[in-house]
Amino acid sequence: RLWREKKKIGDRDHVNIEKFPPGKIFSGSSTDSSIHPVNEEDIKRARRKTVFPARRLSGLDAFRTFLKSEFSEENVEFWLACEDFKKTESAEKLVSKAKVIYSEFIEADAPKEINIDFSTRDLISKNIAEPTRKCFDEAQKLIYSLMAKDSFPRFLKSEIYKELVHSRQVGNHKKWLPFL
Repeated sequence: RLWREKKKIGDRDHVNIEKFPPGKIFSGSSTDSSIHPVNEEDIKRARRKTVFPARRLSGLDAFRTFLKSEFSEENVEFWLACEDFKKTESAEKLVSKAKVIYSEFIEADAPKEINIDFSTRDLISKNIAEPTRKCFDEAQKLIYSLMAKDSFPRFLKSEIYKELVHSRQVGNHKKWLPFL
């Protein structure tokens, strides 16, 4: 069960869930606690599209916490590492980051080995010496699909998600869920 501590700040009540790192789960970012309006249609549309919560920090943190409880946080960590990798401009840093991603997530018995098929793993292994920004794309798509079809729907039914939704409601006014 999650513990709640209410603090009065100005005219707004803020709810901190002490089980999670302070300021991470329910704020828009680690330093921003803004709340934005949401309507039911936005939520329905987002669910229909199976929106992945990785674009907004507070939703991401809640999703990561959920994945840790299921012992599958390596999936979102890999996905995020790939997103960071694709933004790398320096060829030198690209090679370095590719090797880190490979050793951490791809190679056999990696500390955070992801569950991908042999042919995808083999293709990455063959191309890791001269990586391109797209060298992890197929694996990233597989992991994204796995999370979207498996982990994320379970997350939407979890207590962590329910607590996140509840924390965004004040009276009868629904609040924007940062990742939907």
